Amino acid sequence: MTSPSSTPAAPAAPAAPAADAAPVDPPGHGMLLAFTGGFVDTLGFVALFGLFTAHVTGNFVLIGAAMAGDGHADVVGKLLALPTFVIGVAATRLFQLRRERQGRDTAAPLVAIQLAGLVAFMLAGVWAGPFAHGGGMQAIGVGLMGVLAMSVQNTAARSVFSRLTPSTVMTGNVTQLVMDLVDIATRAPGMAAAGARLHKAWPPVAAFAAGSLAGGLGYAHAGFWALLAPCIALAVLLRLLRKH
Repeated sequence: MTSPSSTPAAPAAPAAPAADAAPVDPPGHGMLLAFTGGFVDTLGFVALFGLFTAHVTGNFVLIGAAMAGDGHADVVGKLLALPTFVIGVAATRLFQLRRERQGRDTAAPLVAIQLAGLVAFMLAGVWAGPFAHGGGMQAIGVGLMGVLAMSVQNTAARSVFSRLTPSTVMTGNVTQLVMDLVDIATRAPGMAAAGARLHKAWPPVAAFAAGSLAGGLGYAHAGFWALLAPCIALAVLLRLLRKH
């Protein structure tokens, strides 16, 4: 009897990718993130004398205005915002890459980190505020805590939430909305694609606007305690992510 010919072993299947190697895109997530972005940026701007915590590059405009002598001399916090933001983005990305190499979830932990950062921002503001001006060490420290928290959202928006409408800056979103509306109104080629983009983009833009209004009104009535609203929004998002 002849022995059966040996067959080569099948190659091992590649390791499964991380749970969120593909960007996350369920309905409602973009609205929660956009509401948070608008709320925190507006509250920080009002409470910290013109400091942008989410739209960090906007601080360059305010620094330029101060250099022109418009009377806003509290520029130290705005100068420190960019390097603080860069450090936050780098640290968030390193954490994200480490978890992805381990094949572990990334989206939910990033939201949890941002939530913890926002809670710390809120409590620090409640303890140290309200501030008489934006140039004091306590005001600067509290503001940079907000910048760090929002650096996590900006990093996630460019990675695990990259399929969602951008949630911290609305200029590009509004531009695209207007272009799509014109395409639909004029029945331009690609009208169907414009309609799909419009359907996806307008809810986060509306949520950002609502968050901005709520952030200003919330600070006027509740001070830094108003940050409970975006904290709740992130907690809801975290629960949704863990259910998926």
